[in-house]
Amino acid sequence: MTTIFDVTAATLAEEVEGRLRDGYRVALVAGHEDEDCFRVVYVLVRADDDRCELVLRTGKEQPMIPSLAAVDYGTGRFEREIRDLFGITPTGHPLPARLVRHGHWPRGWYPMRRDADPEPSFEPDIGSFPFLEVAGEGVYEIPVGPVHAGLIEPAHFRFSVVGETILRMKARLWFVHRGIEKLFEGRRPADGIELAERISGDTAVGHTLAFVMAVESALGVEVADADRLLRAALLELERMHNHVADLGALANDVGYAIINAHALRLRETLLRLNKQTTGHRLLRGGIAVGGARVQALPDVDVVASVAAEVAELVDLTLANSTVRDRFTGTATLGHDEALGLGTLGYVARASGRDLDARRDHPFADLGEHFSVVVETEGDVLSRYLVRSREVAVSAAVLTDAIRRLEGHQGTVAAGGDLAWHTTGLGLVEGWRGTIAHRIELDANGVLSRVKVVDPSFFNWPALPVALADTIVPDFPLANKSFNQSYAGNDL
Repeated sequence: MTTIFDVTAATLAEEVEGRLRDGYRVALVAGHEDEDCFRVVYVLVRADDDRCELVLRTGKEQPMIPSLAAVDYGTGRFEREIRDLFGITPTGHPLPARLVRHGHWPRGWYPMRRDADPEPSFEPDIGSFPFLEVAGEGVYEIPVGPVHAGLIEPAHFRFSVVGETILRMKARLWFVHRGIEKLFEGRRPADGIELAERISGDTAVGHTLAFVMAVESALGVEVADADRLLRAALLELERMHNHVADLGALANDVGYAIINAHALRLRETLLRLNKQTTGHRLLRGGIAVGGARVQALPDVDVVASVAAEVAELVDLTLANSTVRDRFTGTATLGHDEALGLGTLGYVARASGRDLDARRDHPFADLGEHFSVVVETEGDVLSRYLVRSREVAVSAAVLTDAIRRLEGHQGTVAAGGDLAWHTTGLGLVEGWRGTIAHRIELDANGVLSRVKVVDPSFFNWPALPVALADTIVPDFPLANKSFNQSYAGNDL
């Protein structure tokens, strides 16, 4: 249950600061356009699954909100996003530079507004993004991207370097703003699933589950315990195939290619298991409003075999002194830095932050085999160790869940009362970290607003911090240890 409070510009900061002191964190900030005003919703959540929303309204003539950037770093980034997409100014923001908008976007065009031209005329991208130039003897810059050699989405990284040591790195994202949140508007909830599955292709289960849980919260739909457990099994299956691939890729980034070859073989095994389970290699089609449905339960023997081989690959990787040396002390993100930036998922847990939505915001009983994996050093090795141990936890949880399901392949039975519920929030621990979806339904049960937050939105700013004093040749290794989503960030 979410508690909703109306606040004013004068009381907003006090209300947020008080809740932050009480152990809440800002999960999302969403802009809305109503008939007579703009509305900004601040969603705060706490580890005991307590949730609250603070609602601030501002006029349409000169919409503005007081900036909370000095109170909470992540909130400051949400404010910049809202300004770029809605034209709502965060007054007193210490870094008012654009976040989402690129130089060629039409001036005065805010794509989330109701009157926004769906096909605006874009200007030539001749303006420069305001990168901070680092000067001094021996300092030079290395620009990377936005077009890359690999099959990844565009991003520009600018390194200020002395010798091989990185003094500063600035990432410029949002080259592919797809308008995902706008595309949700006007759809029936069930028709939003195909879009949720494609927010970030490697997180089809995580994003779809967060979306349908938000819908179910708004509609008052109850989901059977067996279907909740089936959803949890799919989520762990998704976690496994992503972690396995990256464990191999990290070894590959320091020249241990044979480990990567075997990791890719294991990933292929899991992708084929995914196909047998839901009919899709990325597990699309398994989650629905009101339940879940699979073609077959995952084969526990395959899950156990993969987990055992992953453990062997991890042992071989860490037994290699060169690999361990490259992992240790590289791209370190300290606990206080991770806390201040609001990091989530394995990035946070590798820096000593003990948070996981599977425990803090549970939707299913994961049984005695579930535990939260935490390391404290915050380097590449810690992120590797967290993810390798999470594979073992996921395999154990998945095996136990399949046993408890006793052949149950799911049901789908949606229903509910629109008269009492118009908003809903879904929180899910995707493989990268906590995913948040907040939805609003109109009187006809149609989606009028969907706000999506991938954990990458919180974690991308931590990468430049961790890269300080790291050498340039270790950038691919450090970047892969974070492995944030471009698509999940560039909505």
